[in-house]
Formats: sequence, structure tokens, C-alpha cells
Amino acid sequence: MRPVPRPARTSLTVLALLAAVCALLVGGAGSAFAHAGLSGSDPADSTVLKEAPRQVTLTFTESVTFSEDSLRVLSPENRRVNPAPAQYADGKSNTARVQLSDELPQGTYTVAWRVVSADGHPISGAFVFSIGKPSETAAVVPDGSLDDSAVGRLYAFFRYLAYSGLALLVGAAAFVAVCLPGAGGERPVRRLLAAGWAVLVVSTVALLLLRGPYETGGGPTSVFDLSQLGRTVVGRPGAALVVRLVLLAAAAVLLGRCAVRLRGRDDGRGEGPDDGRGDGAERRDLGRGVRRVGAALALGLAFTWAAAEHASAGIQVPLAVPVAVLHLVAMGVWLGGLITLVIVLRSHGAAGRTVPADAVGRFSTMAFAAVAVLVGTGVYQSWRQVGSWEALTTTSYGRTLLVKVAVVVVVLWVASYSRRWTARLLHEAAPAAGTRTVPEPERVKVTVGAPDAPGGGGVRGAAGPPSPEADVDQRAHQRGLRRTVAVEAALGVVVLAVSTLLTGTQPSRAAGESAAAAVAAAQEPQAKVATVPFDMGKAGHQGAVQITLAPGRVGENTVEAVVFSADGGLATVPELRLTLTQEALGIGPIDARLKNQKGFWAVYDLQLPMPGEWTLNITVRTSEIDQVTVRGSVHIAPLPGRPAA
Repeated sequence: MRPVPRPARTSLTVLALLAAVCALLVGGAGSAFAHAGLSGSDPADSTVLKEAPRQVTLTFTESVTFSEDSLRVLSPENRRVNPAPAQYADGKSNTARVQLSDELPQGTYTVAWRVVSADGHPISGAFVFSIGKPSETAAVVPDGSLDDSAVGRLYAFFRYLAYSGLALLVGAAAFVAVCLPGAGGERPVRRLLAAGWAVLVVSTVALLLLRGPYETGGGPTSVFDLSQLGRTVVGRPGAALVVRLVLLAAAAVLLGRCAVRLRGRDDGRGEGPDDGRGDGAERRDLGRGVRRVGAALALGLAFTWAAAEHASAGIQVPLAVPVAVLHLVAMGVWLGGLITLVIVLRSHGAAGRTVPADAVGRFSTMAFAAVAVLVGTGVYQSWRQVGSWEALTTTSYGRTLLVKVAVVVVVLWVASYSRRWTARLLHEAAPAAGTRTVPEPERVKVTVGAPDAPGGGGVRGAAGPPSPEADVDQRAHQRGLRRTVAVEAALGVVVLAVSTLLTGTQPSRAAGESAAAAVAAAQEPQAKVATVPFDMGKAGHQGAVQITLAPGRVGENTVEAVVFSADGGLATVPELRLTLTQEALGIGPIDARLKNQKGFWAVYDLQLPMPGEWTLNITVRTSEIDQVTVRGSVHIAPLPGRPAA
């Protein structure tokens, strides 16, 4: 039978889908965001300090890692004033702190930072603070998106290739192991397995080389920096890529052994590629051990993604990681299996053969189970990353997720037609297998002792081929199935592209946390002021002490105290002492050790360890023999993103 040519409209559909994928990858890369966000800094952005700080501390919404140049403090002359690299503040993995040089001059300083969040995505930013008074600054900080760079776009491209290679490798292997074992001996399927493996290996190597420049903001020429590569492989994302390469080496050994086994079986039969009809024997030839090892490798490969991306950060990580593994494996089984089925249908149709209906039925069952897993795990992941219905329309992650859901709905609609064609195939195959044309027995005259006639036997017509009508119907149904499955697979490629964009987009829940922290920081006063009256030692003379703590939260604070006389003017006193006590927690008293600054009293490095209500014990000596002690209170805020005690 002459194969049916592909319709022109099918080619146009495929080209349109590929164009959509390219637009998603190229156009969406620039708008990608990472998971973590900056929730606070000390000094805060745009603050003006009277004295030079000893250090700069950043606080993020989740744990981060950094390199030697992750945090730079630049003077107004664009000179670096932090001699040592960043360290964690008090051992907290969501902070970064650098010590500053001594005797910093007045002016505006720029803090430029670039760190890697817990899900493996780099983030960067900058802010300024001033000492004494603001000034012009020569510091220049890149303000473009991290993914707008050449390295960022290359990294996004190879990330998509890695997902594609995983889908091809897992899907083709699952199709051979579960649906049609004989297909493993056919050249198109072997090529598909090899292509999936090769694409995954090449993309993984490229991601490993690009990882260093992607994290540090380097150019493409730095991919071969061995020292940078050494730092990459000891980090979690780099280690996951190395483990992936090891698993791919094991997969190559397994695929090679299976190919030798299938080739030996075909040579033993002396026949061409198997048509897949020998179900039980064919599946036993692969062996349960081979299928179990293959399943373990598929789970391991998926784990190298889950352990280094969104699932590894945020809430419910112990549950999110295995859910992400199942989601990835189900994606590969479904999408890669669809592509394998299309190739098998085309190759069999071109050779004038049909794919066994029971094999198509097994794939339909396997694909339905994979889609069910995809939907279940996808719903959980969406809830975990989005967090609210409103975020679906107000965040980039939510809007991208809605696009993915819309495409998935179309895929399921097309898949319903594929299941209809499958049902027709199974319906036609059942009577065809049991119906044979059996003519009446014909007696043949045979000479005793003479050899049998060619093809001879005593009784003819004991069995016959399927009826021509049934064979024609089966081929027509398989052509219809091939068309719908091809469209389903093409739409699946679009779903894969959107999923790749989601892995590089800041989840809505994290974006909400960052926005809430920013709003809270904006609403929180930059200083806490407490005014406490006291008796100046003369009748009717009431003075007041004004205590100002900046920024008025846990950590290092600047304390300034001013004494006012009864008429509201500034008063000079020989001594002023201040201690702070957290009575609820039994902390203190902490002596502020105020120093006379000729007009006011101040200290610039008071450390307050806990948030909450603090009692101020103020002792004012108004003369050589007169002094008075009064009490006040001030509320100290927690660090941004941290709950109050």
C-alpha cells in the first residue's frame, strides 16, 4: 500500500507551534525572575547616617549562597571599601554581611549585590546610603535583567533542551518497556532513544559550563575558567548536574545491553524487526530487572532537577521534592511516549504494516495514568507556588501558569480524539482476531509415498488472514490516530516550553512575601523616638529627654539623646546614662554607654538582640549633686520578614 502523504496544513500547524515555542523561550527569558528576594538591609536604602557604619548586612526571604564578589560596597569615587568577602550574619543562611574599612569619608555609597537563591536562580540588585550628607557618586551598577545577557539566554535555551532530552529518553524507554517491546529493535525508535540521551548529555554539560558565569554575571568566554568550574561543582546546582551525568552514563550502559539483547533475539529468529505481536514472550525477554533499573534511573534523573530548583525551596520541601520528581517522570512518559507512538505509526505505515491494537491500548492506559499524575502533582505545585487566587492574575508566575493550563486543556481535548481512535482500533481488532474465512474442506487426491504438493496439506482453509475490510478499517483508524497524536505531541512541546519558563520565574508566593516585606519596611518608621519628662530640681521646672533609636529594630542601632529645658530649649547636662531592659524575657539591663557629642549624647553601635517592648532607664544629672532617674519605653521591631517574639 502506498503511504499517505502528509497534508500541507499539518506542516503549517507544526511550523506555527515551533514558532510559538521559540517566541516563548526567546521572548520570555528576559522577564524571568528568581525565587528569593531582598527583604531588608542595614543600613536601609537611601538612609543618611551621621557616623560611618562598621558593616553592611542584607536579609533575604530565603537562604542564599554567594561568591567572593557577591557583595560590594563602593565609595563615591567608585572604590571598593569592603576588604573581605561576604559572610553569613550570625550564621543565618538568609543573610549576607561585609565589614567596611575604617575612617570612611562623607558621601553616598553604593551597595551592589548578586547572590544565588536556594532554588538555584541568581538574583541581583543595588541600593545607596550616605554618610554625613548625600553626594554625587561615580559608581556604576548594571541595571539590566540577569537573563537579558548572552549567558542568561544560553542557559535558558539549554535548560529547555535538557527537559526535551529527558522527555524523549524517558518516554521512548517507557513505550518500549510497557507498550511494544519489539519496537526497541526498530531503527527509528533506537534513533529516538539515542537522540534523547545525546540531547540530555550535551545540554547538561553546557549547563555545567555555563553555571559559573550565570551565577557570577560573567561573559561566555569565562565558561572554561577551571577555578570557576571547581566552585560550581561543589554547589548544589552544580553537584546535581554532575550526578545527572553519572546517571546518564549508567543509562547508556543499560541501553547498550538492551540493544544487544534485542539484536541477538532478532538474529536468532532470522526475521526482521518484530511487529510486537508476541506480547508475553517479548516482555519477558526485556526482564523485570531491566525495567526496574530503568525506572530507578528515570526517578534519579528527575531528582537532579527537583533537588536544585523550585521544589527545593519554600514551604513543605520534604513533600514538594518527591511530587516534583513524579511530575517530571509523568511528563516524560506522556510527551516522550506520544512522540514515540507517532514515529512507530509512521514507520509501520510506510512499511505497509499496522501497529498491534493491544500495544496502542496499553499506551492509551499508560498515557492516561501519566496525565492523571501530571494533573494531581500540578495542582499541588500550583497551590504551593501561587498561594492565592488573586496571584494568578497579578504576578508573572500566575499569568504564565494560566497560559500553561489553557494549553493543557487544549491538549486534553485533542487527547480525547486520540482515545476515540484507540477505542475503534481495539473494537475492530477483537472481531478481526477471531474471524477467519474458512471454506468447506476439499478432498485432494494424494498418491501414497509421493511428496506433498507445495503448500499442501490434507485440508485447506483451516485458518486464513483477516478480512480485507477489517485490515482497511484498521489502517484508516491508525492514520487518524497518527494525526491526532501528532497534534497532541506538538502541543505537548508548547506545554514543555511554558513549563521551562515557569522554572525561571519567581513563584507568586515568594513574590508576595518580598512585596509584603517591602511594604512593611516602607511603613515601618526609620527611627523610634521616646520622650520622657523629668524634674529638673526646681519648682515648676519640668524638662524632657528625647531618645531616638535608628532604625529601631533588632540588631545594631544608633542612639541619640537630647535634653530639653522647661521652656523647650536645649539644655546641657553634665551626665546622661541610659540602660535598656527586656523585662518579659529577662534581658538586661544593657548599658548604652552614651557619649557627650557637645550638644547631644549618642552611641552608634548599640546591639539589641530581641524585638518587643524595651524599658528605658534614664539617669539625668543636672548638677554636681542633683540627679534624677526616670523610666520610659520603646518598641523594637523584628528584622524584616521575621515574626515578632
